[in-house]
Amino acid sequence: MPARLLAGLTAALLTTAALVGASTAQAAGTHRPAPSAAAPATTTEAVPRHAVTGYWQNFDNGATVQKLKDVDDAYDIIAVSFAEATGQPGAVTFRLDPAVGYGSTDEFKADIKAKQAAGTSVILSVGGERGAVSVNDAVSAQNFADSVNSLMDEYGFNGVDIDLENGLNATYMTQALKAVHDRHGDVVVTMAPQTIDMQSPQNEYFKTALGIKDFLTAVNMQYYNSGSMNGCDGKVYAQGTVDFLTALACIQLEGGLDPSQVGIGVPASARAAGGGYVAPSVVNAALDCLTRGSSCGSFKPSRTYPGLRGAMTWSTNWDAANGNAFASQVGTHVHGLP
Repeated sequence: MPARLLAGLTAALLTTAALVGASTAQAAGTHRPAPSAAAPATTTEAVPRHAVTGYWQNFDNGATVQKLKDVDDAYDIIAVSFAEATGQPGAVTFRLDPAVGYGSTDEFKADIKAKQAAGTSVILSVGGERGAVSVNDAVSAQNFADSVNSLMDEYGFNGVDIDLENGLNATYMTQALKAVHDRHGDVVVTMAPQTIDMQSPQNEYFKTALGIKDFLTAVNMQYYNSGSMNGCDGKVYAQGTVDFLTALACIQLEGGLDPSQVGIGVPASARAAGGGYVAPSVVNAALDCLTRGSSCGSFKPSRTYPGLRGAMTWSTNWDAANGNAFASQVGTHVHGLP
């Protein structure tokens, strides 16, 4: 989730040509059928209609060090960051960092149960900027699923988050996640792709999301550390603006995902990312633009998406260091969406 250099904007612009053309035609008045009103996602009942997701840091990088019990109650999904690769292809493991202050694994597990008892889903995030997990064949896909299932059973996690920032194979990641779902039918599955990864339904991350659409909880794309990217209207938008959030979300919303599977991912403070931080008021304006058609910038979607899942932040620790502004302001707003 920390800063990365973005490459390939030109390629992204080309791969989205078909989607951009469709969006431009729609804006000009060409009829385009709306997706089915029936939400395809079958997720755990612990995830509300509109949800706030926050990543919890299992390390100390200068943000507020927290135990899970310290995370603000506004968060509906807490993504424990991160599971790491093992010597077995595709397999992941998780170890508590002594820096976060837990005296034992049992204490950590007790905090997970307490959060769950309060209605919060606690999931395990795989990857991060430095993550080296590779799922690129049937064997590694099975290893991934087996290890995730084992960690869910051991710690009591509600599910898994995919935050692989160094490439993803849609065929085998889809296979792996379906195997996790086969074992845990109520699994919460979220994804945190970079903006470049969701510019077109032909991108591997986007194909993975569509491949698990029947049980995917949310894609909380990282609207930061990105630079300028193109929106669904064919125009290029700069990060750090309401238009960047709404015009890029439109690609997912018009590219096949249900609104309930789309969330806006932003840094909790300017220190949490290399670029792209926006004030909570900007996040709230983007949420209102997408769900109500109000508070938009220069980009206004051709229709509204009242079922939009909500918002995500990196991280609960940086949010705590910033006075929990995201939790209090964006969290309250998300929970008040239509």
